[in-house]
Formats: sequence, C-alpha cells, structure tokens
Amino acid sequence: MGSLLIREWTGFQQFPSATQNKLIELLAKLKQENVNTLTILVMGKGGVGKSSTVNSLIGERAVTSEALRPVMVSRTKGGFTLNIIDTPGLVEAGYVSYQALELIKGFLLNKTIDVLLYVDRLDAYRVDDLDKQIIKAITGTFGKQIWRRSLLVLTHAQLCPPDELNYDVYCSKRSEALLKTIRLGARIRKQEFEDFAIPAVLVENSGRCNKNENDEKILPNGEAWIPNLVKIITDVATNKSKAVVVDKKLIDGSGSDDKGKLLIPAILGLQWLVLKWIERAIKIDIAREKRGF
Repeated sequence: MGSLLIREWTGFQQFPSATQNKLIELLAKLKQENVNTLTILVMGKGGVGKSSTVNSLIGERAVTSEALRPVMVSRTKGGFTLNIIDTPGLVEAGYVSYQALELIKGFLLNKTIDVLLYVDRLDAYRVDDLDKQIIKAITGTFGKQIWRRSLLVLTHAQLCPPDELNYDVYCSKRSEALLKTIRLGARIRKQEFEDFAIPAVLVENSGRCNKNENDEKILPNGEAWIPNLVKIITDVATNKSKAVVVDKKLIDGSGSDDKGKLLIPAILGLQWLVLKWIERAIKIDIAREKRGF
C-alpha cells in the first residue's frame, strides 16, 4: 500500500462491548484463514450511503460524504489491517460516469480487491436500465470475477415498507430485483449466478437507528447489523474464489478479454480456409465453363 499511514483502529472502542466481541471473533476467523490484510472496495451511485457505511464500519468519521475521488482508510488491530476504499458516485447527469471509473481504476493500480460492497438504498422502489448500465460498466472495468467477491449492501434499512408489506418480504423483493439486475448487467448465466450467490445485507447508518439491550444498532427485524455486515464480509473474503488484482493488464482493459483474444487466431485461420475454399470453387466453375464452350 505504499507509504500510506496506517493508524491503530481506535474507533473499534466506540462499538458496544457485544459488537466488539463479535468482531474480535470474526477477525480471528480471518487470521485463521491466513487473511491478515483485507481490502474492501465500496462502489455505487451517489447519495446511497457509501461514505456513511465506511464510517460505520470504522467506528469514526473517517471520510466525508460524497467523495470526489477515491479515498482509502486503513486501520490496524492485533496484527490485522483493514483497508476500506470509498469512491465517487458512478452516475453523473443521469448517465454512468466513466470518468469516475477511470479515477477509481487509476487509484487501485497495484492493489488487490478482496471484497466489493455494491451499495444502494433499500428505500428506492424501482430498478431501471441505469442500474443495469452501472453493473455492465463495473464488469467491463474489473471483469466478472469482481462479483464473486461482492455483496449487495442496502442502506436506509430502518423504514416502514409501502403498501403494508411485511418488512422481510419487502427487503427480499428489493434485493432480488437488484441481484437480478447484477446478473443481467454482468451477463452471468443463471446457473453460474446461483453457484456463487451474492449475499444482500441491510444497513442503517443514521443516528436514529434503534438499539437493543446491548446498545447495538438494530434493524426493524431485530438484527444487530454491524456485526452481521462484518460476518458476511468475512464469508465473502474466505469463499475460495480469487481476489481481484488490479494490475496494468487490467487497467489497460485487456484482463477481461483474454479469452476472446485467444480465439482471434483460430477465427482468422477459419476465415482463410473459407476464402481458399471459395477461391477453389470459383476456379473449378470457370474451368467447367471453358470446357463447355
């Protein structure tokens, strides 16, 4: 990570004791899997709560809302280093911001993405073509492999569902709609998508979030969401799929297209054979016509 200043994770002490104990167990699980450094990339549209989610995970106001360029926050505890990369929103004037993607790619050069948090709002009631275009742009930048290391984070989760829907039913429908968009936008086959199901996690970053008897922030369904989010991050980080290494090959746009490029010589060879066959057939026809006169 170069000369980046890595600070002690003092914000850890701001969590309630019950949350701290759960996080310590999860960090121990990572270290047992020989994961001593974890780098999390946070992406999504602007205004969905990316920066607030980073601050909630760190336990302090580490980044300001709506970063104009990527920012990495690094904290260490007990020999474990946590890096979280906040990024600009991926939409500008109603279109995918490829300028933001280029900034993110450049910032990530020579870094490894262990987990992607794709963030959106739970209280957004529809999915449109722009969502699909964002997923397509992320896939085109980092390759399909990025989704094997991802989870869907839905913020603003302390809400009353519309039309008197049950809370869990509404959350399930919203996450299913976005997960389907990820599958379609990334062009992942249905069976392949089911084989590495992307988990969805609910988040409520505001100060009005309810708490349980242990002073932990909870969702309307009673779930303490910070330790649950870290648990799912841990599961994704240890799911045996390859982390995404952002090297010059990927930056130049060649990483995700290698399979196609390998087919080019075969395609050219096939074209040459077809042309030769057509040329031979023409010569035979000409010869036959001459014999007929």
